[in-house]
Amino acid sequence: MDINYYELAAFIIYFLIVLGVGVYFFIKSKDTSEKDYFLGGRSMGGWVSALSAGASDMSAWVLMGLPGSIFLYGLGQVWISIGLLIGTVCSWIFIAPRLRRYAIKANDSITIPQFFSNRFKTENPVLRISCAIIFVIGYCLYSASSIFACGRLFNMIAPAVSNDVAMIIASVIIVAYTLLGGFKAVCWTDFFQGMLMLVALMSVPIIALIVMNVSGNVGTVVTPDNYYSFLSSGKFDWASIASILTGFGWGLGYFGMPHILVRYMAVKSEKEMRKSQIIGSVWTFLILLMATAVALVAHEFLGDSLDPADKELVFVALVRQIFGYGALALLGGILISAIVAASMSTADSQLLASSSAFASDIYKATVKKNAGDKEMLWVGRISVCAVTLIALAIALLVYYFSLANIMEIVSAAWSIFGAAFGPAVILSLYWRRFNYKGACAGIITGFVVSVLWMILFNLGYYGFSAVIAETGLYEIVPGFIAGMIAAVVTSLTTKAPDKEVTELFDSVKNFKPLETEPETAE
Repeated sequence: MDINYYELAAFIIYFLIVLGVGVYFFIKSKDTSEKDYFLGGRSMGGWVSALSAGASDMSAWVLMGLPGSIFLYGLGQVWISIGLLIGTVCSWIFIAPRLRRYAIKANDSITIPQFFSNRFKTENPVLRISCAIIFVIGYCLYSASSIFACGRLFNMIAPAVSNDVAMIIASVIIVAYTLLGGFKAVCWTDFFQGMLMLVALMSVPIIALIVMNVSGNVGTVVTPDNYYSFLSSGKFDWASIASILTGFGWGLGYFGMPHILVRYMAVKSEKEMRKSQIIGSVWTFLILLMATAVALVAHEFLGDSLDPADKELVFVALVRQIFGYGALALLGGILISAIVAASMSTADSQLLASSSAFASDIYKATVKKNAGDKEMLWVGRISVCAVTLIALAIALLVYYFSLANIMEIVSAAWSIFGAAFGPAVILSLYWRRFNYKGACAGIITGFVVSVLWMILFNLGYYGFSAVIAETGLYEIVPGFIAGMIAAVVTSLTTKAPDKEVTELFDSVKNFKPLETEPETAE
């Protein structure tokens, strides 16, 4: 395939913009502490926080994996969108405000593991180290999916650049602006990337419908009988039940996704939090709705012209069919850049979250407890580079050995975080009797059950032979349930939390938002 120089120009412009944001915040920034670098000094406004949380969540899978699945298999896959929307709204309403208040009152916590330790008033490093280890494992997988997606897209725009070289280029760009600007640069680039994703998804299916109506251009379509059924098998059997449960299971992930939770902690005031709740929920609704629309419109527009093996490229194929001529390709390149935006906005957030976990929860907790702010900033930056190298290695392995696709890698990482941290976050915010041992039990159990369920029952989905049986049930569901049970049972059968812990819980529960705004750390 020849290089489309208009598309390439659009990509170069996009990369210069995100690098420019990093340089701007590096020059302007007065980051002198962990809180500044990893949490932006809790100074993020409603719009930036909301779109940053959304963009860091909706990685390339929302423009590649999700439309590709619906395009190929039909509306039975839309339960993922429904589950994610419910999870987003519930997380903004029930988790975000209380987590922000609790994190401030719990010794001004800046990471989720740090929040857990401060919430239970303990110096025991077991929980923080366990969390940090899970962070690194999950984020290496998650970042690998983003790097993999960027590499594939680079290769499409510039075929002379191989996939592996393209992945390396993408990694360098992501690391560059993350290192330079820290949390503020990541959030502002996420803001612009979130807007670009929304514009792309809103415009492409609408323009495609107009083109179809004017030109009568409709592909040759062979539609299975159950394509437009919300039941994956076309009937109410276990396959359809598992598909529905799996879709709602994706929504559970929001309660334990660290790179999203820290966005809640960074909002600067109660007023901005209320704004973020509305903006974040509406943005997610529109993104998921239009991702589904892209798949359904492409099904009619492209017909059977797209190879099933390339189902993840349905958005790209649709854009190129409409904007593939002359100078219009420049606009097409900007729209395709939305996929790179989705990938980068997730990867940068994951890198920052994993590096903050390593710096604050492993290095400072066990290696050098009296490490100064400047030293911690450099430890964090070095951690960003280390995690990127591991993620790049995983992405290259996936590419060379065809181990999985983007959606499969993301689902593995998503289940790890949701099952491990989701129950502990909910109980920490809403159960007074919840204790430190219960948190440890819930996090470890959720993680282990999720991983084991994937290995024993779902590896067939990832292209391997299942060891026991193929259930079709997403591993986050049993992992989340097991983690919740372990947390509750352990808390009830061990010593109740100390008075100091319950008093902290009561102060957060009884907090009146209008009395103090913005809040200050105690």
